[in-house]
Amino acid sequence: MIPSNVRVFVCPEPQDMRRGFDRLALTVRAEMGGDPRNGAFFVFVSRRGDRLKLLWWDQTGYALLYKRLHRATTQAPRATDASQRAIEIDQRSLAALLRGVPREAVRKRS
Repeated sequence: MIPSNVRVFVCPEPQDMRRGFDRLALTVRAEMGGDPRNGAFFVFVSRRGDRLKLLWWDQTGYALLYKRLHRATTQAPRATDASQRAIEIDQRSLAALLRGVPREAVRKRS
């Protein structure tokens, strides 16, 4: 679905899922230190981990994918140090984020 040459960056901090195109683009610039119009995908995860948004620029405007996981949860990767503002992941890791982990499996680990 996603071309293999597209870079994917995850915001390590949970985001308010009420944010729209412009506010997420501002988050990419101000908090992640990126350019939202560079063709990369930018992934945002909600605090509860049950919602994700992907923002990208397709040369004609911003596109936004919003996913609510059903009976599953996900977690953004953690930054390796405090100065890391965005985490680059590969296509396989993106697929795992979008798939999530069943809530029953999360409860059993606790």
